[in-house]
Amino acid sequence: MAGLLETIAVPRTAMLTPVAGFSLSGRRSSIRFSVFKGLNKIQSTRSSVSFGSFSKSVTRRGGGIVCEAQDTAVLVPGVNDQTWESLVIGSDIPVLVEFWAPWCGPCRMIHPVIDELSQEFAGKFKFFKVNTDESPTIASKYGIRSIPTVMIFKEGEKKDTVIGAVPKSTLTASIEKFL
Repeated sequence: MAGLLETIAVPRTAMLTPVAGFSLSGRRSSIRFSVFKGLNKIQSTRSSVSFGSFSKSVTRRGGGIVCEAQDTAVLVPGVNDQTWESLVIGSDIPVLVEFWAPWCGPCRMIHPVIDELSQEFAGKFKFFKVNTDESPTIASKYGIRSIPTVMIFKEGEKKDTVIGAVPKSTLTASIEKFL
């Protein structure tokens, strides 16, 4: 069996043909994804399908919804290594910090929840987000091993941690403990 596989093995670069948005450089490859635009409603479209001598026009019905993930965390500002001390540790009111990364699907699910909470608890709590890819020092200092992770700080000290894309009620309960 091994002999058979060795005889038909073809180098990876010889098998691939260039595709838009895909590039190869040596042994590493990278894929560039399109820019995300949110939810879009699909309109009815008409297309033709043909199989050999048979051809038929098909109408696609219904207004389906297509989700194109987007930067949803627009209400909650980001912090980084330079602003961490002044905005989070030096805050006079409790602070909720979300540790996230742009490639993290569950992080994108929790962004709208954090945005809602930032509006509900405005003036009582501060809300920030930390991109763990851009600020790995902060993430390692607080032992972030999984994202999304939400931490609550009060008087400069870490008081509570919630890991994962949890329901709004779970985060609300954590916030209310420190009001």
